[in-house]
Amino acid sequence: MNYGHRLEFGTFITPTNQSSQTPVALAQLSEQLGFDVVTFQDHPYQPAFLDTWTLLTWVAAQTSRIRVSANVHSIPLRTPAVLARAAASLDLLSDGRAELGLGAGGFWDAIEAMGGRRLAPGEAVQALSEAIDVIRALWDVDTRGGARVGGEFYRLDGAKRGPAPKHPIPLWIGALKPRMLRLIGKKGDGWLPSLPYLQPGDLQRGNAIIDEAAREAGRDPREIRRLLNVGGRFGSSRTGFLQGTSQDWVDDLLPLVVEDGIGTFILTGDDPRTMQQFAEEVMPALRAAVDAAVPAGSAGERVRPAAALAARRDGIDYDGVPASLAGSAVEPGDPEYRTVRGGYLRGGSPGLVLRPSSTAEVVEALAFAREHPELPLGVRSGGHGISGRSTNDGGLVIDLGKLDRIEVLDAEQRLVRVGAGARWMDVATALAPHGWALSSGDYGGVGVGGLATAGGIGYLSRSHGLTIDRLRAVEIVLADGSVVRADETSHPDLFWAVRGAGGNYGIVTSFDFVADEVGEVGWGFLTQVTDDIADYLVRWGATVENAPRDLTSFVVVGPPRNGQPAVAQSRSVVESSDPDVVVARLQEIASIAPLYDQEVSMTSYAGIMQNAAGPAHVATGEPHSHSGLIEHVTPEFAAAAARALESGAIQFFQLRAVGGAVADVPADATAYAHRSANFAVAAMGGNVRRMDEVWDTLRPFFSGLYLSFETDQTPEALAAAFPPATLGRLRELKDRYDPGNVFRHNFNVAPSVSVPS
Repeated sequence: MNYGHRLEFGTFITPTNQSSQTPVALAQLSEQLGFDVVTFQDHPYQPAFLDTWTLLTWVAAQTSRIRVSANVHSIPLRTPAVLARAAASLDLLSDGRAELGLGAGGFWDAIEAMGGRRLAPGEAVQALSEAIDVIRALWDVDTRGGARVGGEFYRLDGAKRGPAPKHPIPLWIGALKPRMLRLIGKKGDGWLPSLPYLQPGDLQRGNAIIDEAAREAGRDPREIRRLLNVGGRFGSSRTGFLQGTSQDWVDDLLPLVVEDGIGTFILTGDDPRTMQQFAEEVMPALRAAVDAAVPAGSAGERVRPAAALAARRDGIDYDGVPASLAGSAVEPGDPEYRTVRGGYLRGGSPGLVLRPSSTAEVVEALAFAREHPELPLGVRSGGHGISGRSTNDGGLVIDLGKLDRIEVLDAEQRLVRVGAGARWMDVATALAPHGWALSSGDYGGVGVGGLATAGGIGYLSRSHGLTIDRLRAVEIVLADGSVVRADETSHPDLFWAVRGAGGNYGIVTSFDFVADEVGEVGWGFLTQVTDDIADYLVRWGATVENAPRDLTSFVVVGPPRNGQPAVAQSRSVVESSDPDVVVARLQEIASIAPLYDQEVSMTSYAGIMQNAAGPAHVATGEPHSHSGLIEHVTPEFAAAAARALESGAIQFFQLRAVGGAVADVPADATAYAHRSANFAVAAMGGNVRRMDEVWDTLRPFFSGLYLSFETDQTPEALAAAFPPATLGRLRELKDRYDPGNVFRHNFNVAPSVSVPS
């Protein structure tokens, strides 16, 4: 039977050390020819062979696309705990290209000669089973506590978990005997035999054993890929099985796919001409033949494990996901779920994450969401999501991370188009060669979409304004699925609303910005200590407010601990290429309190924004966050802030300088209306009750709040975010563009009249 796997091809290369670069060159050739995976046997007791693990790492470094694997590792000589961490590390370093082939042993005299333990057949199977448990336990970084496996041959006793691989590394097991085949059905991800060792009917019998064991373990047999090492000789006429023309090879291999379920053929041998002919003549022809012979064709179909299906949430039509989105959709039981369920600071447990790669797919994703009106809907760009609105519990999330294109539309006008899923560090890098920049928060991992629809308070705010002030047009998918362009002349009212309250009206898929000319800048990271928090805040606020616009500064202040003075960390950008100017601006801040540490440099804006790790955001917490806007850092506010910090309820407290160019824009020009504020205040804590009580003491000082740092979505918070006239106008537009309140889970401006969905 065919198991619906994508048809793949690999090579099986001898790891010879006689010409040490030959295996590497053949691996590179495999990649050039379009093979999917390159494999090497692992016999550490062979002095004529390079060490396979070392070779795998070197090949991964010398290639860019092809996956690498042993064929297979001899577990008696590869401690599974160390192998697990090595494989995960290689997978991370190679961007998800490591696979793991495992074997129980076999060449016992050679294994014993190298210090390995000789095992009886039953013991070898049990040892491999325990090794699989060890490997999976160490990769299971989402389970709390140390990893424990109580095996006879391999055990873990509270070992630290991790690292987690970049992708779900499959465990392919080389096996022939029934006990090993049953182990594959119970715990493996692939069966990897070699054709020369098989007798007629062995594939059918092996599949039956694996399938039965899989079903007994509550698994779908289709979860297990069937691989096969094959070899032969090309000739002008058929002389035997895999002995003949390319078409003869296709004719021989096709039944193995259709009748025996082979999903991966691995070509053995080191002859470059055979590899080339196989790649150029057999692979495409076999794919075409499979396309005609089986329903799923050579592309295969996605098979979710039975355990994953059991993790599905109620109320979601998983089978109704549009075909264009089904292949990349992530469900709670999928391996990728841990990296898309939440964001940078908070966890989440959505029932389904849709990942469109085009505006048309966003339309389809939104249509699917409209079919589930009772479910919460989150829209995510980069995954920072401090406010928590980009994830939920049991609902839907539309993740725009694949819409990350950055392009220059008009170099003379400095007009650039940025996808909603791009990250600001990548935007800064793309603009840097032109001598351009866009003010964009303080963390490069933030997605463009969330920031550019809320405001965008960044390191260049005082000199260039908010991110939304450089916005010239958007492409947006409205609640009814229509796609429109909004700018000052087309849908100007919608364009007004997008700049500050955009999440209420649709899903913006791309933004057109006019970038600013920004050259070398000064960067200062100053750590200071103070016995008087209130005095520090007043002096810092006055220094920044009275400074020329070329200075923008953010400060994080922590409470005094264990009798030690409080610590203030300021991060400041001076938009000047003159070191004397930079030093003069930073000296004003440095003179406020004693310096504990400092980092001052001349750099680029792009260099400053390269402060994020990889794209995956994995968090489990639920921080409670509040925001406020103030005109000045008055002694009264500073004293209240100092008391709030000393309460211990606040874990993070930050002031961001606004003012300057931000105030040049009229208050009614955008939905972000608090243009007179010189500072934005943000705080986070873990205890909701204590955090709210402390924050209530600060509310009298605020003249508004900034959406991106606010978790409170009550009507009172909404009223603080938007002045009455702004809120009234937003409600009118909500009636027009989203009367059904599809986007109600995004700091909701509710329509004036409820419309049945």
